[in-house]
Formats: sequence, structure tokens, C-alpha cells
Amino acid sequence: MYSEGVMVMTTTPGQITQLLQELKKGRTGAADELIPLVYDELRRIASRYMRRERMGHTLQPTALVHEAYMRVIARRPVDWQGRSHFFAVAAQVMRHLLVDYARERQRAKRGGVQQRVSLDEAMLFSDVQCDEFVALDEALARLAELDPRQSQIVELRYFGGLTVEETAETLDISAKTVKRDWSVARAWLHRELTTHRQ
Repeated sequence: MYSEGVMVMTTTPGQITQLLQELKKGRTGAADELIPLVYDELRRIASRYMRRERMGHTLQPTALVHEAYMRVIARRPVDWQGRSHFFAVAAQVMRHLLVDYARERQRAKRGGVQQRVSLDEAMLFSDVQCDEFVALDEALARLAELDPRQSQIVELRYFGGLTVEETAETLDISAKTVKRDWSVARAWLHRELTTHRQ
């Protein structure tokens, strides 16, 4: 649509879903058309991760967004279910990028061979944050063994920033079930992480 001679882009969830379907079919250019439509939301997810880190570290959400986007788009084949599914996968990829980096830091600290990772130049995690991030990832893995759906709900809500309704849509369950499982999973994770710190 146009406003005083300037084109104003408005994005609908349907546009994103359509491009994801075209991407799945292998249409050249779909990934390039998708990035401007999803960039702000990906940056918001990355910023949520970064707020949990110490003040003054040098990781920029932009570096995390770019690396995650490239990895998400490179996944083949993905049967994209829509916008919420895309952002859920992107949040999961961001989490794994940060956990991989934290584990590399731990190995280097313990005398292992340090390998360069793609975000290495942009990151300065303290050893404490690395330990906490790995502990959270390990707790989520244990939760996934006990209750995969609760683990997915935590990933979608906490890391992906999805609403209760978006989470319910992505997992094809009721909002009431999301709320109940979210409450139980948070209590379980709190207990696990408290035990880890002792």
C-alpha cells in the first residue's frame, strides 16, 4: 500500500506461511523474500536470550539472528506448519548455538582444545553464564525424556517468546493444556536448577 508516495509494507502471518511453503517446494528466492518479513521477530527472540546474559558482554543479537537464520533455512526438508512453527525452530536453533558456544568455553577452561565457532568473535560469556546455560540445556533434555510436550512448551514460551495461544496452535493442543503444562514445567525446572547450583 502507498502513503504519500512512499510504499509501506504490511506483513500478515499468511504471507510468511506462503513463503515457507514456497521455500519447502524449493522456490529460488523465497528465503531472500522471507528474511525481511521475519527479521524483527527473530531479533526480538535473540534479544530475549541476550537479556539473560551479564551486562556488557559483546554478543549482538544481530550475529545470533544471522547465524540462526542461515541454519534454519539450510534445514531440508522441513514441512513448515506456519509462522509459529518457523519461529519455534529458530528459537531452538538459537538456543543450540549458545549452548554449543558455552560447551566450547567449558572445554577450553578445562584444558581441552578450543575450536573456533562462527559466533566466537562476537561473544564474551563469563564461565558462570556458560555453566548456567549448559545446566538449563541439560535440565530441558531431562524434562524432554520425562515429558516431551512440557519441554517443547518451555522452549516455545521461554525461548521462542510465543504466546499461550501460539504455543497451543504450534503443538495442536488447547491453551488450557499449555497453561497447565507450562506451570508444572517451570516448577520442575526451578527445582532442577536449584539442585544444580548446590
